[in-house]
Amino acid sequence: MNITILGAGAWGTALAMSLADRHAVVLWGRDAAAIHSAKKSRENAAYLPGFRLPDSLSLSSDFSAAIAHVGKDGLLVVATSLAGLRPLAEQLKVHAIPNIVWLCKGFEADTHFLPHQIVREVLGDDIPAGALSGPSFAQEVAQGLPCALAIASDSATLRELVVAAVHGPSIRIYSTDDLIGVEVGGAVKNILAIATGVIDGLKLGLNARAALITRGLVEITRFGVALGGRSETFMGLAGMGDLILTCTGDLSRNRKVGLGLAQGKKLEQIVTELGHVAEGVRCAQAVRALADKHGIDMPITKAVAAVLFDGDSPMDMVDSILARDARNETA
Repeated sequence: MNITILGAGAWGTALAMSLADRHAVVLWGRDAAAIHSAKKSRENAAYLPGFRLPDSLSLSSDFSAAIAHVGKDGLLVVATSLAGLRPLAEQLKVHAIPNIVWLCKGFEADTHFLPHQIVREVLGDDIPAGALSGPSFAQEVAQGLPCALAIASDSATLRELVVAAVHGPSIRIYSTDDLIGVEVGGAVKNILAIATGVIDGLKLGLNARAALITRGLVEITRFGVALGGRSETFMGLAGMGDLILTCTGDLSRNRKVGLGLAQGKKLEQIVTELGHVAEGVRCAQAVRALADKHGIDMPITKAVAAVLFDGDSPMDMVDSILARDARNETA
Protein backbone atom coordinates (compact mmCIF):
# COMPACT_ATOMS: atom_id res chain seq x y z
CA MET A 1 0.00 0.00 0.00
CA ASN A 2 1.16 3.56 -0.71
CA ILE A 3 1.30 5.56 2.51
CA THR A 4 2.29 9.19 3.03
CA ILE A 5 2.95 10.52 6.52
CA LEU A 6 2.86 14.31 6.79
CA GLY A 7 5.06 15.49 9.64
CA ALA A 8 8.56 14.28 10.42
CA GLY A 9 8.42 14.65 14.19
CA ALA A 10 9.11 11.79 16.57
CA TRP A 11 5.76 10.02 16.25
CA GLY A 12 5.43 10.44 12.50
CA THR A 13 8.98 9.17 12.02
CA ALA A 14 8.46 6.20 14.33
CA LEU A 15 5.26 5.14 12.56
CA ALA A 16 6.94 5.53 9.17
CA MET A 17 9.79 3.31 10.34
CA SER A 18 7.35 0.69 11.56
CA LEU A 19 5.42 0.58 8.28
CA ALA A 20 8.29 0.90 5.79
CA ASP A 21 9.13 -2.79 5.70
CA ARG A 22 5.59 -3.69 4.54
CA HIS A 23 4.47 -0.68 2.49
CA ALA A 24 5.75 2.03 0.15
CA VAL A 25 6.04 4.84 2.72
CA VAL A 26 6.91 8.50 2.14
CA LEU A 27 7.69 10.65 5.18
CA TRP A 28 7.23 14.34 4.43
CA GLY A 29 8.69 17.23 6.41
CA ARG A 30 8.45 20.94 5.67
CA ASP A 31 12.09 21.64 6.64
CA ALA A 32 13.96 20.86 3.40
CA ALA A 33 17.39 21.09 5.05
CA ALA A 34 16.40 18.68 7.82
CA ILE A 35 14.93 16.22 5.33
CA HIS A 36 18.08 16.41 3.20
CA SER A 37 20.21 15.74 6.27
CA ALA A 38 18.04 12.79 7.29
CA LYS A 39 18.34 11.32 3.80
CA LYS A 40 22.12 11.44 4.00
CA SER A 41 22.53 10.25 7.59
CA ARG A 42 19.46 7.96 7.68
CA GLU A 43 18.58 9.46 11.04
CA ASN A 44 16.06 12.05 12.26
CA ALA A 45 18.56 13.68 14.57
CA ALA A 46 16.23 16.46 15.71
CA TYR A 47 13.26 14.37 16.84
CA LEU A 48 14.28 10.72 17.03
CA PRO A 49 18.06 10.56 17.48
CA GLY A 50 19.78 7.22 17.72
CA PHE A 51 17.41 5.32 15.43
CA ARG A 52 18.45 4.38 11.90
CA LEU A 53 15.81 5.03 9.26
CA PRO A 54 15.10 1.97 7.09
CA ASP A 55 16.56 2.12 3.60
CA SER A 56 13.07 1.39 2.26
CA LEU A 57 11.66 4.60 3.79
CA SER A 58 11.49 7.55 1.39
CA LEU A 59 11.84 11.10 2.71
CA SER A 60 10.60 14.21 0.94
CA SER A 61 10.05 17.93 1.45
CA ASP A 62 8.01 18.16 -1.78
CA PHE A 63 4.42 18.45 -0.55
CA SER A 64 2.69 17.86 -3.89
CA ALA A 65 4.80 14.82 -4.69
CA ALA A 66 4.16 13.37 -1.23
CA ILE A 67 0.40 13.75 -1.68
CA ALA A 68 0.50 12.32 -5.19
CA HIS A 69 2.24 9.22 -3.81
CA VAL A 70 -0.95 8.25 -1.95
CA GLY A 71 -2.88 7.78 -5.19
CA LYS A 72 -6.50 6.63 -5.13
CA ASP A 73 -6.17 3.67 -2.80
CA GLY A 74 -3.42 4.62 -0.36
CA LEU A 75 -3.42 6.12 3.10
CA LEU A 76 -2.67 9.70 4.13
CA VAL A 77 -1.54 10.18 7.74
CA VAL A 78 -1.15 13.60 9.37
CA ALA A 79 1.50 13.56 12.11
CA THR A 80 1.77 17.27 12.88
CA SER A 81 0.99 18.85 16.24
CA LEU A 82 -2.63 19.90 16.73
CA ALA A 83 -1.64 23.51 16.05
CA GLY A 84 -0.34 22.41 12.66
CA LEU A 85 -3.47 20.48 11.65
CA ARG A 86 -5.53 23.39 10.32
CA PRO A 87 -2.72 24.96 8.22
CA LEU A 88 -1.93 21.56 6.74
CA ALA A 89 -5.60 20.85 6.00
CA GLU A 90 -5.76 24.20 4.19
CA GLN A 91 -2.84 23.04 2.02
CA LEU A 92 -4.69 19.83 1.23
CA LYS A 93 -7.78 21.64 -0.11
CA VAL A 94 -6.30 21.93 -3.58
CA HIS A 95 -5.33 18.25 -3.74
CA ALA A 96 -7.43 15.19 -4.44
CA ILE A 97 -6.99 12.95 -1.40
CA PRO A 98 -8.75 9.61 -0.85
CA ASN A 99 -8.81 9.78 2.95
CA ILE A 100 -7.10 11.35 5.95
CA VAL A 101 -6.05 10.02 9.36
CA TRP A 102 -4.42 12.11 12.10
CA LEU A 103 -2.22 11.29 15.08
CA CYS A 104 -2.47 14.66 16.89
CA LYS A 105 -4.42 15.04 20.14
CA GLY A 106 -5.99 18.02 21.86
CA PHE A 107 -8.39 20.92 21.41
CA GLU A 108 -7.67 23.87 19.12
CA ALA A 109 -6.77 26.93 21.21
CA ASP A 110 -9.08 29.52 19.63
CA THR A 111 -12.07 27.46 18.53
CA HIS A 112 -11.86 24.65 21.14
CA PHE A 113 -12.42 22.24 18.24
CA LEU A 114 -11.39 18.61 18.33
CA PRO A 115 -9.27 17.45 15.37
CA HIS A 116 -12.19 15.97 13.44
CA GLN A 117 -14.07 19.27 13.69
CA ILE A 118 -11.09 21.11 12.22
CA VAL A 119 -10.78 18.63 9.36
CA ARG A 120 -14.48 18.73 8.55
CA GLU A 121 -14.61 22.51 8.65
CA VAL A 122 -11.70 22.82 6.21
CA LEU A 123 -12.09 19.75 3.98
CA GLY A 124 -15.80 18.98 4.29
CA ASP A 125 -17.63 15.80 5.25
CA ASP A 126 -17.10 13.77 2.07
CA ILE A 127 -13.51 12.60 2.68
CA PRO A 128 -13.26 9.50 4.90
CA ALA A 129 -11.46 10.70 8.03
CA GLY A 130 -10.39 9.35 11.39
CA ALA A 131 -8.08 9.44 14.39
CA LEU A 132 -5.36 6.91 15.18
CA SER A 133 -4.78 7.06 18.92
CA GLY A 134 -3.78 5.07 21.97
CA PRO A 135 -0.89 4.46 24.38
CA SER A 136 2.26 4.82 22.29
CA PHE A 137 5.65 6.40 22.93
CA ALA A 138 7.48 7.11 19.68
CA GLN A 139 10.80 5.76 20.95
CA GLU A 140 9.28 2.36 21.73
CA VAL A 141 7.49 2.15 18.38
CA ALA A 142 10.79 2.99 16.65
CA GLN A 143 12.42 0.13 18.57
CA GLY A 144 9.77 -2.26 17.29
CA LEU A 145 8.38 -2.89 20.77
CA PRO A 146 4.73 -4.00 20.89
CA CYS A 147 1.84 -1.56 21.28
CA ALA A 148 -1.88 -1.38 20.59
CA LEU A 149 -3.78 1.52 19.00
CA ALA A 150 -7.37 2.40 18.14
CA ILE A 151 -8.57 3.73 14.80
CA ALA A 152 -11.72 5.79 15.22
CA SER A 153 -13.87 6.83 12.27
CA ASP A 154 -17.50 6.84 11.21
CA SER A 155 -16.30 5.29 7.94
CA ALA A 156 -16.09 1.50 8.13
CA THR A 157 -14.10 1.50 4.88
CA LEU A 158 -11.46 3.78 6.37
CA ARG A 159 -11.25 1.71 9.54
CA GLU A 160 -10.66 -1.41 7.46
CA LEU A 161 -7.99 0.38 5.40
CA VAL A 162 -6.09 1.52 8.50
CA VAL A 163 -6.24 -1.94 10.05
CA ALA A 164 -4.89 -3.43 6.83
CA ALA A 165 -2.10 -0.85 6.68
CA VAL A 166 -0.96 -0.60 10.29
CA HIS A 167 -1.85 -3.87 12.01
CA GLY A 168 1.30 -5.97 12.02
CA PRO A 169 3.90 -7.85 14.02
CA SER A 170 4.45 -5.13 16.63
CA ILE A 171 1.34 -2.93 16.35
CA ARG A 172 -2.14 -4.27 17.06
CA ILE A 173 -5.06 -2.15 15.82
CA TYR A 174 -8.56 -2.07 17.26
CA SER A 175 -11.37 -0.13 15.58
CA THR A 176 -14.29 1.95 16.79
CA ASP A 177 -16.79 4.43 15.39
CA ASP A 178 -16.64 6.60 18.54
CA LEU A 179 -14.48 9.36 17.10
CA ILE A 180 -15.41 11.92 19.76
CA GLY A 181 -14.65 9.55 22.61
CA VAL A 182 -11.26 8.58 21.24
CA GLU A 183 -10.27 12.21 20.61
CA VAL A 184 -11.42 13.39 24.03
CA GLY A 185 -9.53 10.60 25.77
CA GLY A 186 -6.36 11.42 23.87
CA ALA A 187 -6.66 15.11 24.69
CA VAL A 188 -7.63 15.23 28.35
CA LYS A 189 -5.20 12.53 29.52
CA ASN A 190 -2.35 14.97 28.84
CA ILE A 191 -3.75 17.37 31.45
CA LEU A 192 -3.99 14.55 33.98
CA ALA A 193 -0.39 13.60 33.22
CA ILE A 194 0.70 17.09 34.25
CA ALA A 195 -1.22 16.65 37.51
CA THR A 196 0.40 13.26 38.11
CA GLY A 197 3.83 14.77 37.49
CA VAL A 198 3.07 17.35 40.17
CA ILE A 199 2.00 14.64 42.62
CA ASP A 200 5.16 12.62 41.98
CA GLY A 201 7.38 15.69 42.00
CA LEU A 202 6.04 16.68 45.41
CA LYS A 203 6.69 13.10 46.60
CA LEU A 204 3.13 12.59 47.79
CA GLY A 205 3.30 8.85 47.27
CA LEU A 206 1.96 6.05 45.11
CA ASN A 207 -1.41 6.06 46.89
CA ALA A 208 -1.95 9.66 45.83
CA ARG A 209 -0.85 8.90 42.28
CA ALA A 210 -3.30 5.99 41.99
CA ALA A 211 -6.13 8.10 43.38
CA LEU A 212 -5.43 10.96 40.99
CA ILE A 213 -5.27 8.72 37.92
CA THR A 214 -8.50 6.97 38.92
CA ARG A 215 -10.40 10.19 39.57
CA GLY A 216 -8.85 11.64 36.43
CA LEU A 217 -10.41 8.83 34.41
CA VAL A 218 -13.76 9.78 35.94
CA GLU A 219 -13.22 13.36 34.75
CA ILE A 220 -12.31 12.25 31.24
CA THR A 221 -15.38 10.02 31.04
CA ARG A 222 -17.73 12.68 32.42
CA PHE A 223 -16.38 15.25 29.98
CA GLY A 224 -16.33 12.92 26.99
CA VAL A 225 -19.88 11.67 27.46
CA ALA A 226 -21.10 15.27 27.77
CA LEU A 227 -19.50 16.04 24.40
CA GLY A 228 -21.03 13.01 22.72
CA GLY A 229 -18.61 10.15 23.35
CA ARG A 230 -19.53 6.73 24.76
CA SER A 231 -18.52 5.79 28.31
CA GLU A 232 -17.09 2.41 27.31
CA THR A 233 -14.55 4.10 25.04
CA PHE A 234 -12.84 5.59 28.07
CA MET A 235 -12.19 2.10 29.47
CA GLY A 236 -10.22 1.29 26.33
CA LEU A 237 -6.93 2.14 24.68
CA ALA A 238 -7.60 5.81 23.97
CA GLY A 239 -8.97 6.34 27.49
CA MET A 240 -7.56 4.29 30.34
CA GLY A 241 -4.68 2.90 28.28
CA ASP A 242 -3.34 6.26 27.14
CA LEU A 243 -4.00 7.79 30.57
CA ILE A 244 -1.93 5.16 32.40
CA LEU A 245 0.96 5.43 29.96
CA THR A 246 1.12 9.21 29.89
CA CYS A 247 0.75 9.59 33.66
CA THR A 248 3.34 7.00 34.65
CA GLY A 249 5.81 6.68 31.77
CA ASP A 250 9.14 8.47 32.10
CA LEU A 251 9.05 9.35 28.38
CA SER A 252 5.88 11.42 28.84
CA ARG A 253 6.45 15.11 28.06
CA ASN A 254 3.31 16.14 29.93
CA ARG A 255 4.38 14.26 33.04
CA LYS A 256 7.73 16.07 32.80
CA VAL A 257 5.87 19.40 32.82
CA GLY A 258 4.28 18.45 36.13
CA LEU A 259 7.57 17.30 37.57
CA GLY A 260 9.15 20.61 36.58
CA LEU A 261 6.34 22.62 38.13
CA ALA A 262 6.75 20.69 41.39
CA GLN A 263 10.45 21.63 41.36
CA GLY A 264 9.51 25.30 41.23
CA LYS A 265 10.42 25.86 37.59
CA LYS A 266 8.53 28.37 35.45
CA LEU A 267 6.40 26.98 32.63
CA GLU A 268 8.45 28.81 29.99
CA GLN A 269 11.66 27.21 31.29
CA ILE A 270 10.10 23.74 31.31
CA VAL A 271 8.81 24.04 27.73
CA THR A 272 12.20 25.30 26.54
CA GLU A 273 13.99 22.41 28.21
CA LEU A 274 11.61 19.87 26.68
CA GLY A 275 12.22 21.14 23.16
CA HIS A 276 8.98 19.47 22.04
CA VAL A 277 5.28 20.24 22.30
CA ALA A 278 3.53 19.18 25.52
CA GLU A 279 -0.08 19.23 24.35
CA GLY A 280 -1.50 19.18 27.88
CA VAL A 281 -0.39 22.78 28.39
CA ARG A 282 -2.26 23.98 25.31
CA CYS A 283 -5.21 21.75 26.07
CA ALA A 284 -5.83 22.71 29.70
CA GLN A 285 -7.23 26.16 28.99
CA ALA A 286 -9.56 24.91 26.25
CA VAL A 287 -10.88 22.03 28.35
CA ARG A 288 -11.45 24.31 31.34
CA ALA A 289 -13.42 26.71 29.14
CA LEU A 290 -15.53 23.91 27.66
CA ALA A 291 -16.17 22.42 31.10
CA ASP A 292 -17.39 25.81 32.34
CA LYS A 293 -19.54 26.29 29.24
CA HIS A 294 -21.24 22.91 29.62
CA GLY A 295 -21.35 22.85 33.43
CA ILE A 296 -19.08 19.79 33.74
CA ASP A 297 -17.39 19.11 37.07
CA MET A 298 -13.64 18.73 36.42
CA PRO A 299 -11.75 19.68 39.59
CA ILE A 300 -8.38 18.20 38.65
CA THR A 301 -8.35 19.78 35.22
CA LYS A 302 -9.32 23.16 36.61
CA ALA A 303 -6.67 22.91 39.33
CA VAL A 304 -3.99 22.16 36.72
CA ALA A 305 -5.12 25.10 34.58
CA ALA A 306 -4.94 27.36 37.63
CA VAL A 307 -1.27 26.38 38.14
CA LEU A 308 -0.43 26.83 34.47
CA PHE A 309 -2.23 30.12 33.85
CA ASP A 310 -3.49 31.73 37.07
CA GLY A 311 -0.42 31.76 39.27
CA ASP A 312 -1.44 28.99 41.69
CA SER A 313 1.36 26.93 43.16
CA PRO A 314 1.58 23.13 42.73
CA MET A 315 0.67 22.73 46.41
CA ASP A 316 -2.38 24.95 45.82
CA MET A 317 -3.45 22.40 43.21
CA VAL A 318 -3.18 19.57 45.71
CA ASP A 319 -4.96 21.52 48.45
CA SER A 320 -7.86 22.45 46.17
CA ILE A 321 -8.44 18.80 45.29
CA LEU A 322 -8.12 17.53 48.87
CA ALA A 323 -10.45 20.23 50.19
CA ARG A 324 -13.41 18.95 48.18
CA ASP A 325 -16.35 17.47 50.10
CA ALA A 326 -16.83 13.72 50.25
CA ARG A 327 -19.15 12.32 47.62
CA ASN A 328 -20.54 9.14 46.10
CA GLU A 329 -17.81 7.61 43.94
CA THR A 330 -20.09 7.05 40.97
CA ALA A 331 -21.66 10.51 41.10
